[in-house]
Amino acid sequence: VAQIIDRLKVDREFRSNLTAWKTLQPRPAQYADFPEGLNPKLIDGLKKRGIPSLYTHQREAVDAALAGENVCVVTPTASGKTLCYNVPVLNRLMQNPEARALYLFPTKALSQDQVNELKSTIEDLDVRIGTYTFDGDTPTSARKAIRSAGHIVVTNPDMLHAGILPHHTIWIKLFENLEFVVIDEVHHYRGVFGSHLANVLRRLRRICAFYKSDPQFICCSATINNPKELAERIIEKPVHLVDKSGAPTGEKHFLFFNPPVVEPELGIRRSSVKEATRIASQFLSRGVQSIVFARSRLRVEILTTYLKEAVRRMNKPDALVRGYRGGYLPTERRDIEKGLREGQIMAVVSTNALELGIDIGSLDVCIMAGYSGSVASTWQQSGRAGRRSGTSLAVLVASSAPLDQYIITHPEYFFEQPPESGTVDPNNLIIVTSHIKCAAFELPFVDGESFGLDAASTKEILDYLAENRILRYVKGKWHWSADTYPAEDISLRTAAPGNVVILDTSDNGRVIGEIDLFAAP
Repeated sequence: VAQIIDRLKVDREFRSNLTAWKTLQPRPAQYADFPEGLNPKLIDGLKKRGIPSLYTHQREAVDAALAGENVCVVTPTASGKTLCYNVPVLNRLMQNPEARALYLFPTKALSQDQVNELKSTIEDLDVRIGTYTFDGDTPTSARKAIRSAGHIVVTNPDMLHAGILPHHTIWIKLFENLEFVVIDEVHHYRGVFGSHLANVLRRLRRICAFYKSDPQFICCSATINNPKELAERIIEKPVHLVDKSGAPTGEKHFLFFNPPVVEPELGIRRSSVKEATRIASQFLSRGVQSIVFARSRLRVEILTTYLKEAVRRMNKPDALVRGYRGGYLPTERRDIEKGLREGQIMAVVSTNALELGIDIGSLDVCIMAGYSGSVASTWQQSGRAGRRSGTSLAVLVASSAPLDQYIITHPEYFFEQPPESGTVDPNNLIIVTSHIKCAAFELPFVDGESFGLDAASTKEILDYLAENRILRYVKGKWHWSADTYPAEDISLRTAAPGNVVILDTSDNGRVIGEIDLFAAP
C-alpha cells in the first residue's frame, strides 16, 4: 500500500481532483495486566489464544464490569471490544454455572460471527458453557435445548421482542439467572429503532424483576458524539464510559476525490461508480485487498459487474471480486466473509451491511462510492481498512449530489467536528403504547406501576386500552383481554402499527413489497 500511496502522490491527474489528503499518524498499543479477580483458567485460555495481556481500555471495562457497574465501551473499529464483555461474562459463568447472559446484536450476520468467536474461546477454556444463537433461522428442534442449556443466548432485538419476552414462562431458567445483558453496536439504535429497543429493555427488566433478577448491562459502540447519554437513555441506568483506546493503529491516509466535471453548464461530474471502479481496479491489478462501499443494493450489483469485467481483462478469475448485501442467503454471506479473511477474495463491494463489526480480517484499502449521509457512518466504513499496524488508505469518491459536493469541497466540516449524536425518544406516545400492550400481555400491570413514564401517565394509557377492550381491569390489575398476540403486529423498525402491502395491478395484483403505514401515502 505504501508504494501505491507514493505513486498517487506524483500522479498529477489524480491529485488535481483531490480536495483533501489527510494523514492520521500511527499509535502504539498500551497494555495492562489481567485484573486479579479473574479466574486463572480464563487467563490461561486467553494466553493460549495469543492474548498475553489486555489493552488499557479492555482492562478498564473489565474492572468496571467486575465491580458491578453498567459499562459503555466506545473505541475504534478492530480495537478488541469483544473481549470487554466476553471476559467478565465468561468469568461469572465459570464462578457460577447457573448464571445466564443475553447478547443482543442488530443483525443475524453479526450474531453468527460472534458465536463462532465465542465458541472457539470456550473450547480453549475447557469448560462447559453453552452458547447458542436464537433467531428466526434457529430450527424448532433446537429451541427447547437452548432454553434449558443456553448459558449465553445470542439474539437480536426483534427476536427478543416477539420470540422471547412474550414466552417468558418457558424461558424461566434464563430470566431467573440473568446476570448480564450485552448490547453491541449501540450507535445503530438511533431514532425509531433505538426508541423501540429502550421499550423492549423496559419489558425485559420488568420480567427480570418478576423472576427476582437484576442484570448488569455492557454496551459497545462505534464513534458517536454522545455515547454515554445514548446508552443511558436506552438502558435507563447510569453507565461507566470507557472511551480511551489502548489498541494500536497504523498510519492511515484519508483522501477526498471529486470526479472531473463533464457537463460544465449542468455541473455534472463523471460517475462516482465509474471513478470508484477505476480506482479500485488499480489496487486489484497489484493484488491489494480492498472493500468498496456503495449506497444502494443496485449500485453494489453495478460496481461488482464492472470490477469483475476489469479483473477478466487482467486475465485473472472474476471470483476475486464479490458483492455483499442484504438479500443474499446466509450461507453465501458466510462464504464471502471467510474468503476475505483467508485472502481468496481481493475486493468486496458492499452496502453498509459490512459497516458493522463483522470479522473480515484486515483489508488495506477502503473506497466509498458516494458519501454515506453521516460523518459517523463514513468513519465506520473507512475503519474497515487498516487494522493494528501497517499503512492503509481510505478514499471518498463524491457523486454530483449536493450533499456530496458540500462535504467534498468543505473537508474541514468532516475532519474538524465530532460525529453526529444518537437521539432516541422512548416515550413517543405511539411507541410506548405499543410496548405497554406487549408488557400487559407478558405480565398484568398492577395499580401504581409505571412503565418508563410516571405512574399517572402509565395509568392514562392503561385506562385508554381498557376502554378499547384490549385490557381488562380487575381487582387492581390490568389483564390482557384481546384475542390477538400484540408483539407480532409491532415492527421495531417503524413507529407505525401494521404494514401496507404494495400490489402491481398490471400483473394480476402481484405483491411487490411492503411499506410502513406512515410512509405509504
